[in-house]
Amino acid sequence: MSAPLLSAAEALARVLALIAPVGSESVPLAEASGRVLAAPVVARRDQPPFAASAMDGYAVRAAEAREGARLRVTGEIAAGGAAAAPLGPGEAIRIFTGAPLPEGADAVLIQEDADRDGEAVIVREAPGAGANVRPPGGDFRAGARIPAPRRLSPGDIALAASMNAPFLEVAHRPLFALVATGDELVEPGEAPGPSQIVSSNAYGLAAMLEAAGARARIDPIARDNAPALRAALDRAAEADVIVTLGGASVGDHDLVAKVFGEEGLALSFYRVAIRPGKPLMAGRVRGKPMIGLPGNPVSALVLGHILLRPAVDALLGLEAGPPPRLRARLGQALGPNGPREHYMRARLEEDGRGPVVFPFPNQDSSLLSVLAAANALAVIPPGAGAMAAGEEIDVIRL
Repeated sequence: MSAPLLSAAEALARVLALIAPVGSESVPLAEASGRVLAAPVVARRDQPPFAASAMDGYAVRAAEAREGARLRVTGEIAAGGAAAAPLGPGEAIRIFTGAPLPEGADAVLIQEDADRDGEAVIVREAPGAGANVRPPGGDFRAGARIPAPRRLSPGDIALAASMNAPFLEVAHRPLFALVATGDELVEPGEAPGPSQIVSSNAYGLAAMLEAAGARARIDPIARDNAPALRAALDRAAEADVIVTLGGASVGDHDLVAKVFGEEGLALSFYRVAIRPGKPLMAGRVRGKPMIGLPGNPVSALVLGHILLRPAVDALLGLEAGPPPRLRARLGQALGPNGPREHYMRARLEEDGRGPVVFPFPNQDSSLLSVLAAANALAVIPPGAGAMAAGEEIDVIRL
């Protein structure tokens, strides 16, 4: 009796068990956006490092700057400058945004609340102590950290710059070698024979992996023979993960498991209770994690969302797990599901009551046009009965 099919959760757990983080490198700050921070960034000084004016106006003593008071203007401070002397009694110093407060000042009288009269300024609206002043360390103190791991956003990059960090330690981008297999395939731009088709899986998966933070290399198509598959393994020697596309089923020409087995493949699992995507294998070969995806393009890309994207997170040192789900109402009735969890290509929309999902009527695993039109996967549990419009189900955004 054959072993029971693995659930999606069990398959993902086994894939992640094959994965280890790939290490880190130091890169210039300008090249770090979108990368995964591998070590904390530590601030080298307070920000701001001094009490700074938050507005254009006049540096004053709040106790003296009462409504109607007349103060003598003794100087001017621009951003990057400094006062020639401390602020004296009955004085004000013209100051601009970002400039350091002079000694003796504790507030900024904004120019909209003041009237200039020659060498004096008259207070129209009194500022309180600390008004319009950015205190030292008001943003962060020396020793503050940007914690790791995290995917660096533009805001993180700006914060790291203000912490005076010119280089950041980030995770290496893991390399996936994508190997499409099959005599029936030709590359895009080539002229297919009468019984051939254009290879598409590798290109869709490469785009997905690159967007997730990995590097994806599309290797030459491996033909349906043992020497070609062994040559594909040789080419993939520098990759962090080997992904084969096709040849993972049990037909006479599906040779991946047989040939890789001869090369030492330690198989973790074979076949999953997922639709589309039942023929799936994973293990280690020549010391590398290997994932064998189905040849049907939609099956390969759906499994890429479920398994490969979390694998990228794990390789980058991020917390890895199933893709997040949300609850949505069915926009139409569905018939009963079979024994495998079904990831139906669907359109997710919003109405006045929340998200509504509309699975496409044709779910054939060869239809890339349907996948391209989808923005979500409607997740139907194994063995689910018929569902009426309005029932809630889990949905994964694409």
